[in-house]
Amino acid sequence: MKKCEVFVDGSSRGNPGVAGCAFIIYIDGLKSFEGMKRLGIRTNNEAEYMGVIEALRKAQELGCEYVVINTDSELLKKQLTGEYKVRAENLKKLHEDCRSLLSCFKVWEINHISREFNKLADKFAKKMSKEGENGAKKVSDF
Repeated sequence: MKKCEVFVDGSSRGNPGVAGCAFIIYIDGLKSFEGMKRLGIRTNNEAEYMGVIEALRKAQELGCEYVVINTDSELLKKQLTGEYKVRAENLKKLHEDCRSLLSCFKVWEINHISREFNKLADKFAKKMSKEGENGAKKVSDF
């Protein structure tokens, strides 16, 4: 079973404000893909969810069957595991989209990690939120 480890983050300059998200995918311990996206005007929590959505889409494309998501958003982790209910209207559809994507994997898990262990995704998400709100997508392969 192909296992992918994903690090995700979202950033919003204001809340809501100009936002971006980013993710890094490791396969067999090697950095295999990084993705970044400008999101326009969003809340920070929306940007966090968008980071997971983009990462899961790419993990599917890469043929991952087992995905480990690492996030520094405790809210995101607890909402996706069902520990917290999703009350904010702006997050309900994003939560539904995440859960739908997660159901496509044979195995998945999500971990809340310290921001210090998520520096690269954080750096890229902040870069996207700084660069503007035109919605253009920027990704790169290794």
